[in-house]
Amino acid sequence: MRLSEKGILRNTDWWIVAAYIVLVVIGLMNIYASIHSTGVTSIFDPAGRSGKQFIWTMVSIGAAALILFVINPRIYEGLSLPIYIGTVALLVAVIFLGTEVKGSRSWFELGPARFQPAEISKIATSLLLATVMSQFGFRMGRIKDFLTVAAIVTVPMLIIIAQSETGSALVYVGFIFVLYREGLSGWIIFLIGIFIALFILTLTVSPYAAILTLALVVSFCDAAYTGFMKQWLRIYLPVLAVLAGLPFLLGYLCSLTENPDAFIRRIDPVHILLGAGAVAIPFLLFRAYRSRKPFTLLAIATFIIGVALSFSTEFIFENVLQDHQRQRIEVLLGMKEDPTGVGYNVNQSMIAIGSGGFLGKGYLHGTQTTYGFVPEQSTDFIFCTIGEEWGFVGATAVILIYIFLICRIIISAEKSREAFTRIYGYCVASCIFMHLFINIGMTIGLMPVIGIPLPFVSYGGSSLLAFTILLFIFIALKSNENHNFT
Repeated sequence: MRLSEKGILRNTDWWIVAAYIVLVVIGLMNIYASIHSTGVTSIFDPAGRSGKQFIWTMVSIGAAALILFVINPRIYEGLSLPIYIGTVALLVAVIFLGTEVKGSRSWFELGPARFQPAEISKIATSLLLATVMSQFGFRMGRIKDFLTVAAIVTVPMLIIIAQSETGSALVYVGFIFVLYREGLSGWIIFLIGIFIALFILTLTVSPYAAILTLALVVSFCDAAYTGFMKQWLRIYLPVLAVLAGLPFLLGYLCSLTENPDAFIRRIDPVHILLGAGAVAIPFLLFRAYRSRKPFTLLAIATFIIGVALSFSTEFIFENVLQDHQRQRIEVLLGMKEDPTGVGYNVNQSMIAIGSGGFLGKGYLHGTQTTYGFVPEQSTDFIFCTIGEEWGFVGATAVILIYIFLICRIIISAEKSREAFTRIYGYCVASCIFMHLFINIGMTIGLMPVIGIPLPFVSYGGSSLLAFTILLFIFIALKSNENHNFT
């Protein structure tokens, strides 16, 4: 049954709505601050980005009103699959029919406006995930169910990667928090962290250091889980310590001989490490099988996959990633310095934020902002405008508003009696969190520059509209549920 307007007003979570409005207003103010020196007469001037964003704000508020007062929340579950299929079709179509913007073919030109299907793909994926995972009998631990939800997340993610929209694709990693809430083993998240660390270690140190670290972590986890910690301390740790000192020993022996063709100079410590693994792994596999220890089998499989990843890291880095992506990762990891090239945006952003001090330079008084030192300051780097003009206090306040919004969504979702509403709420929180984490991480140099907006704040009509729809669907679902259970 559709609620009356009075019922909707009474059951709506106005704290979430208030946080949304505050963030949108902050966005308008800071978009204007980033372009006010270009001759724009006012914040509402339609010739400037702030004026265009205001128009999109009105459109978004209209969409929010439709979702709350007109559309029946019950239809989302039934329409989730058609919406998902249509969105995937748009994601594929934009690769061939879309307009290329900054090396990414991910935009449709609709007259004076541009539309990015990747923005609505988060909504479609969230709705279908909530539909599938809320079905009776669904179990995350069942292979069929796990592969189903993995496919729902992976398909749009891979298509978006094909559009060269790495930032939008990375947001999909956040759905793993939803899967964890619904029963996915925490070890999966731990393994993903291990593989990311392995990739970084291989790039920044060496494959030998990466593989040895992997062996240390995997063997420790297995010993702790199976209760063989004493054996690990007595046998495995000393062996790993010896292997850790092997490169230094070989280097010392090489220094003792001046013969460039000496056999000792041709020994690669990686080969010794792999040889030791080739001898130990079959033995460990046999012991694990005989003693029926599935965790040990998983640990060995993790080590083998990790070794394969380590040896394929260079190929992935050189042949899969694009030039600008490689350069940004190299700058982020300290592999090279480029303050005037690919590292320029981040360098100027950190200067802007640092110059804001504790209380900031004052609204419309930021020098880095006013004179346009930071490229894309109204979009991807909007947070540095906040940091420069509002200072540490203002930047912290904005982050706290986001934290409040995310926590409020999670708490509200956790209290839901309907699984569909709960799961969808976690999807919404995960999407907002990933955007927040990546965007602010970019502006302060903790993440590579991959072009991702700050929700509700960055300039961009399709982004604002998509996030508004994403959020207000949850508000409508929760409002309808509150009415039904009161």
